[in-house]
Amino acid sequence: MLIVFVPFLCLHSFLTKGAKKKTMDCEIIIIGAGIAGMSAGCYAQMNGYSTQIFEMHHLPGGLCTAWERKDYIFDGCIHYLFGSGLGQPFYAMWEELGAVQGRQFVHHDEFMRILTEDGKCLIVYSDPDRLEDHMKSLSPADAGLIKSFCDGVRAFTAFDLSLLQQKPKALMTPLDWLNLGRKMMPFALPLAQWGMLSAASFAQRFKDPFLRRAVPQMFAWSSIPTMVGMSLLAYMHNRNAGFPVGGSLDFARAIEKRYLELGGQIHYNAQVERVLVENDRAVGVRLYDNQEYRANRVISACDGRSTIFDLLGGRYLNRQLKQLYDGHLPIHSQLQISLGVNRTFKDEPHWATYLLDQPLLIAGEERYEIGVKHYGFDPSLAPAGKSVVEIMLTTPYDYWQRIYGRKIYNVEQIQESEILIDWLERRYPGLKDQIEYCDVATPLSYERYTGNWQGSSCGWLLTRDTMMMMLGGMRKTLPGLANFYLTGQWVEPGGSVPVVAASGRNTIQMICREDKRPFVATTP
Repeated sequence: MLIVFVPFLCLHSFLTKGAKKKTMDCEIIIIGAGIAGMSAGCYAQMNGYSTQIFEMHHLPGGLCTAWERKDYIFDGCIHYLFGSGLGQPFYAMWEELGAVQGRQFVHHDEFMRILTEDGKCLIVYSDPDRLEDHMKSLSPADAGLIKSFCDGVRAFTAFDLSLLQQKPKALMTPLDWLNLGRKMMPFALPLAQWGMLSAASFAQRFKDPFLRRAVPQMFAWSSIPTMVGMSLLAYMHNRNAGFPVGGSLDFARAIEKRYLELGGQIHYNAQVERVLVENDRAVGVRLYDNQEYRANRVISACDGRSTIFDLLGGRYLNRQLKQLYDGHLPIHSQLQISLGVNRTFKDEPHWATYLLDQPLLIAGEERYEIGVKHYGFDPSLAPAGKSVVEIMLTTPYDYWQRIYGRKIYNVEQIQESEILIDWLERRYPGLKDQIEYCDVATPLSYERYTGNWQGSSCGWLLTRDTMMMMLGGMRKTLPGLANFYLTGQWVEPGGSVPVVAASGRNTIQMICREDKRPFVATTP
């Protein structure tokens, strides 16, 4: 039967290969139903443009997602959301996107705890006064440095990060830059002092050996600019960086609902093969089933590298773009072990990073720090009396790519999860027998389901090297190609959910400016 069936498939493919359907159903086509793509779609619809979104997956959200296994929901994205506080920066944008109305947020007084095996503990309080007292109790000799750091957190409680995202840099007039400069002026000193200093470099200034070791882990990655970590603590203190109850996918679903109510259309399981170009103008897309859709403009809200080199065949490049994607800039590929556990963890910190004296060998690398999160604070993610526990580790993409498609790939996932579960058992006795489900996601999982280059979870990782790219802004157009725009994490270094939503908003502002339309935003 197989001998007959396979040639039939080949014949059917040959006969239908040239069959294409052409439509002109909308003014703007958007590739990708992640947060940036749906944001662009919402604002386009608000401004009178008809849009369609084409999404390779069967769910909205892109990287802002979660997945259900057995009775548990494993969250893969939001740790905290800038814009969770009424009247705070980014909140108005989330209102426009229908994402915060009626939504509960969990606000933590601690960002995380960092613990050693001999009992030392740094509690990263969001309250700068409490944090200062705590850190001084750990190291009185570092009192001056600690005060300077906490003064920086206090200063950033009044800092509006959304100022950097409210208008596309390409559209800013000299007056706009002047007004932005005036608003930024009170923060010039802390920005100069902390903006280009990584957490790892800052840690080396401490005299206390424990703080030198713990401070690089305060904000989850050691290369983060210290200013960004300060802003996080400041926003947590302002109750503007909460966790949305229901998790990332539920949050994305709310924006999907807003987009559909505005009249937009989403095509799921519809992967774009090529951006159609005529006379150096984007005119539509072709899907892998050979259907073609036409539009006046195309916005790519999917992976930047595949957009430029695959969907457009590398035809619209300059030296800067080639350098961006030559592999020298840092990206964040991760391994996530998610556990459904018959345990509440009610007396445990929701996020703890353990500093190890003896490393664990995970995915070919020695690990001296292991971060553990539990979601017992959100009862919607697990059955009553149970919780979700997650370990997320940076991991080299190449390690997993070399073994993908072979039996050893699945074996390696099981082996790494067992190593980490055995380690967890030593810190949480009895946990091993309480595990009801274990799920493993590698960079290949993220790449497979989102299309992101090397499974990157945030585009370019926000570091000292990429900080100036973020502040200066990156172009949302390609050289020599008209009616085409890039939006999302690959043109916004550091990514993050509010920043990519603002990216989609800014893209529509650009289009309105081109069409001499006033940009409008409405709230449902």
